[in-house]
Amino acid sequence: MTQQNPAFTAPGDQVKIVRISREKELERLPAPDTQRWVTRRKAQVVAAVRSGLLTFNEACERYRLSEEEFQSWMNLLDRHGVRGLRATRMQEYRPADERHPSEAVAE
Repeated sequence: MTQQNPAFTAPGDQVKIVRISREKELERLPAPDTQRWVTRRKAQVVAAVRSGLLTFNEACERYRLSEEEFQSWMNLLDRHGVRGLRATRMQEYRPADERHPSEAVAE
């Protein structure tokens, strides 16, 4: 005998879809003046673009990012997950030919 959850079986129950306004959703993103970009914040902005909350260009403009920098966030996230967005260990995730000269390390 299976038990049903009474919260879902009462006659006349309806599912309410609550839509948060775009402004409220934007408030949940990192502040436009963010200067310290931790992995979580980078991932949030990438997710916002991929979900359609922001366009690629809006994200670059809002956060004062170059197109190349933001594209690199998306690529690193795709290739290595959230850990790939870490700036302190970037040499572990990027091939030598993709690194900035300041990231050069003895291999």
